[in-house]
Order: sequence, then structure tokens, then C-alpha cells
Amino acid sequence: MSELRYVHGYSPREAERLCDQANVLSALLHEGVRYAPGRRVLEAGCGTGAQTVLLAAGSPEAEIVSVDVSAASLEEARRRVSTAGHRNVEFRRADLFDLPFAEAGFDDVFLCFVLEHLAEPERALAALRRMLRPGGTITVIEGDHGSWYCHPATEAASRTVQCLIEIQARLGGDSLIGRRLYPLLARAGFAEVQVVPRLVYVDESRPDLVEGFSRNTFIAMVEGVRDQAISLGLMEAAQWDQGIAELRRAAEPGGTFCYTFFRGTALRP
Repeated sequence: MSELRYVHGYSPREAERLCDQANVLSALLHEGVRYAPGRRVLEAGCGTGAQTVLLAAGSPEAEIVSVDVSAASLEEARRRVSTAGHRNVEFRRADLFDLPFAEAGFDDVFLCFVLEHLAEPERALAALRRMLRPGGTITVIEGDHGSWYCHPATEAASRTVQCLIEIQARLGGDSLIGRRLYPLLARAGFAEVQVVPRLVYVDESRPDLVEGFSRNTFIAMVEGVRDQAISLGLMEAAQWDQGIAELRRAAEPGGTFCYTFFRGTALRP
């Protein structure tokens, strides 16, 4: 069973960051994601269950099967979903490239922030397509770190974000994958592919986003690769710390922050 090369690690702080991210972006990313009663939904790469809770709440009468390769993440996901009081989710440990299900056994597939960590995202999508019944839907949500910008902008702050992009690429992933969703879905054999941008804009008039997205999601994500960036020689420690301090200025009064997510939908022909 092949583990994802997850650039952000599996610490309790990362689990908290994923939860913050899911909650603050729920309306933006999950708008219209509802599955009718009786639909069988495969959530691929559920991680610690941050998105699973939202899926279960939004589609309480659908049957959701959530899979991940990490046993520890699945345990946290079970705890999170149980605490939220949802009873419509089954968890299974499984590899996206070797799923233990019969072909065409699901009505819908959902995956969020998974493809960016895979060296072969198109092959993963093709494997997931086989899980769908003809006419079944797939919904894929990914970010694109190249879409980020802020004010005030500095070279040092931008360099810290570029370090994250470079480190993820060295691990075989692609943190710029949002811009590739359309061709990836099309080449994987899906039909009626549609991709829409979901833009997050933050300034001090939106304090929930300043705290929930700028500080606790994006900046926290960049901070998480500090040791890797320094050990790989991408930045000196003092330069890194300066860059993070300057990045944080965008979350202070007078600062602004912007980032674009991409949501792709398609059908199995």
C-alpha cells in the first residue's frame, strides 16, 4: 500500500490546520455539493476527516465511503465524524491505485486536496473513473499556490511560498495543480468536464478570513516546511524567518491576501 508523500506532515497541528481550512472555506468550496438520498459516494483520500464532516452534514441520507492510506488519519477521521454525530460514513483503508471495490459501484466520487500530492494524478483519476457507474459524477477540488498574492508584497515573503512549491515538487507532487484540472480530467476519460475558480480575497474587514484563512491556513501551511526549506538549502534560517514575518504583515491591518482554488466536475460516460 503506497503512502502519499504528504509535504505538510501528520502532526496534530497539521490536523488542526486542515480543520480550520475546511471550516472557513466550507461555503466557498462545498457550495452545491449535495448528494441525494441513497446515493453511494466515494470520498478518496479523506485524511483526518475535515472534509468528511462537511460531506456527511450536507448529504445526510447519502451513503459515504471514505478511504485513505494512513491508518492514523483514518482513526482521527472516525473520531471527528463520530463526535459530530454523523452515522452515514464508512471508513476503509485503501490505496487510490488499488481500490478494494467492484468497478462501477459508486454513484459519485469526491476528492479534495489529494491530487496535488500524487506523482501520477491522471492515473489516480482513471482509477476513480472505473469506480463510477455510467453517468456518475466526480468532484475534484484543488488549490494553486501560484495564484497567491498579497499586499504588502516582498521578495522574502514570496520566496517562502516558492520554497513550499519546490519542496512539494521534489516529493513528486504539484502545488500548482489547480490550473491543470481540466486537462487531467479530460485525459482520464471523463466527459462534460467543467472547472470553475473559487477565489478567496481577504482584508481586515473580513476578520474571520484573516484568522481562519490567511493566518491559520495559508501562512501556517508555509510555516510547516521551515525545517525542510533550511535543510535543503533553499533559504537560510534568518532569511526564512524574515520572509515569514513579512508574509504575516499581509494579515495585519492594511494588508490584503488573495488565493484561488479550482473545483472540477465531470461525468463517467
